[in-house]
Amino acid sequence: MEEREQRYEFIIVGGGIAGVTCAQQLASQFPSDVVLLLSASPLIKAVTNFKQVSKTLEEFDIEEQSASALRESYPNILVIESTVTELNTAQHRVTAENGKEYVYGQLCICAGARPKLIEQNNPYVLGIRDTDTAKAFQKRLSDARRVIVVGNGGIALELVYEIEGCEVIWAIKDKDIGNTFFDPGAAQFLLPSLMGEKPDVLLQCKRTKFTTEGGDQQKDSSTTNRTLGSALGPDWHEGMKLKGTRQVVHKVHIEYQCEVDQLYLKDDFLQLKKTPIAFPENKEEEKISKPDNDLWPVYIRLTNGKIYGCDFIVSATGVVPNIEPFVKDATLEVIGSGIKVDDHMRTTATDVYAAGDICTTSWQPSPHWQQMRLWTQARQMGWYAAKCMTADRQGESIDMDFCFELFAHITKFFNYKVVLLGKYNGQDLGTDQELMVRCTSGLEYVKVVMQRGKMMGAVLIGDTDLEETFENLILNQMDLSAYGEDLLNPDIDIEDYFD
Repeated sequence: MEEREQRYEFIIVGGGIAGVTCAQQLASQFPSDVVLLLSASPLIKAVTNFKQVSKTLEEFDIEEQSASALRESYPNILVIESTVTELNTAQHRVTAENGKEYVYGQLCICAGARPKLIEQNNPYVLGIRDTDTAKAFQKRLSDARRVIVVGNGGIALELVYEIEGCEVIWAIKDKDIGNTFFDPGAAQFLLPSLMGEKPDVLLQCKRTKFTTEGGDQQKDSSTTNRTLGSALGPDWHEGMKLKGTRQVVHKVHIEYQCEVDQLYLKDDFLQLKKTPIAFPENKEEEKISKPDNDLWPVYIRLTNGKIYGCDFIVSATGVVPNIEPFVKDATLEVIGSGIKVDDHMRTTATDVYAAGDICTTSWQPSPHWQQMRLWTQARQMGWYAAKCMTADRQGESIDMDFCFELFAHITKFFNYKVVLLGKYNGQDLGTDQELMVRCTSGLEYVKVVMQRGKMMGAVLIGDTDLEETFENLILNQMDLSAYGEDLLNPDIDIEDYFD
């Protein structure tokens, strides 16, 4: 008879980037110990083809793997598909949905986050977070004439660009698109790419391509609250056909500075006898607001008073860390929405660590770093947490990893390479910051954030090849006052200039 309670020196909760990276690192450090990985999903996310582009910038692929594939590379990692329902730090014990209890020597919580839906339990509201929800979205889109996307983050930016054969109404609360990543100037640079025809040949994807083979056998999670699967990571839409039923390639209308006021199902809306607005075909129609005579499954009223009908709504309004099963134990402290961790990724409970989207950092950060719940930081935190767990177990001291010296992120939006460095939007710098911008329409957008003659951050859109030079200038804090606007002069090879 199988024992209900089992003990492992290392237990990792979460099969996403942070959890798998942490488990792999521990498995390498302690080959004679079994590392237990508890995953809510049958597939885990493994980092492959890792490349250190510069001191802090990194690129890698994220590959969906089965537990058996992970075990081939790391024989001492045991993956059990089950969600954790409770944590008891006094007894060093976690209870799982499968009814079993697991006792740990050291525990790292990497359970990620779930979409923050605008309305729960609505069959026409879909959040996109993991492979299951991405598959559900693709299926719904194949029959759709019109979709409404709510939100202004990374998922929303990718969706509105990638969707074809479907009208897209994009509702954002801000004055400009993508304000999490961009300033108004960068938003204006990107806007023509969103509104124009997409190129026939896209840039080669150098990172992840996700597939959803076998997804038809998995439970459709579009209308459930079970959204604990691992985050998709970069380029999740590559290889997926995101196409609706209309004979249009790319059709997007943006509603700025508004949020969702009310949702109505078709029958409820018809009883109100309100008139929805037709999809605006051009700027003149936006002022006229022609009535929409089509019937739609769901209607949305925005805070600007406009009402639109659609086939379904994508809620892309951020994420909420999955802290609930763990914070029932009062020894874990929460900051904001995440589990508090110190500069060694330790929580407030003995032998319990956390990494990735579920945690909130509490240390005094470097002047050029900030926490953002991105896949790059998930990998870095998972790797660093494993180093800290190893050091603590062996009674050794460890310095903070260099990756926390400078915020650095590479991604792709609207088919442009995007690099974000340091305080790229002037975060927490006060009013004495200065911006320098170089923009070539359709080619590149370069912005640097300066303070008292020193570079504090940068946004690079397009193939600028400036990332390593600017990274060094931010890290070295060289006084650049003497260079003035020549810093961004395209006729000066700045890379050689500062070598």
